[in-house]
Amino acid sequence: MEEDESNIEERWQALLNFLEKTIGKRPADLNAVMFLIGVQELGQGVRQFTKEQKQDLMHIAICRVLSKAGFYELEGLDKDGWPHWKLVNKLPHVDLLNQEHLLKIYVLDYFEDEGIL
Repeated sequence: MEEDESNIEERWQALLNFLEKTIGKRPADLNAVMFLIGVQELGQGVRQFTKEQKQDLMHIAICRVLSKAGFYELEGLDKDGWPHWKLVNKLPHVDLLNQEHLLKIYVLDYFEDEGIL
């Protein structure tokens, strides 16, 4: 069952409003929300991250939100406490617009599963 586009956008705006109230700044886009998820999943609090670490945080977030759909599975944590994921099902090939749409749905599901929305 495909969720109505207007409902997804309404839920997305509600998420952005919640995050703005929580962190004091409205996330600019999906990437900013993914970064926040990565920091949350890392579980080491807010701090300065290198450019490479920021990329790793984005990867953690993508793996985490796509894990519910069965694409990734958590392998475990490394010695520094960073989670490592493995691809268990091939990702579908979709264009960039559909990719963002699907990620938004999985991000919304993530926040609902975490009891935030």
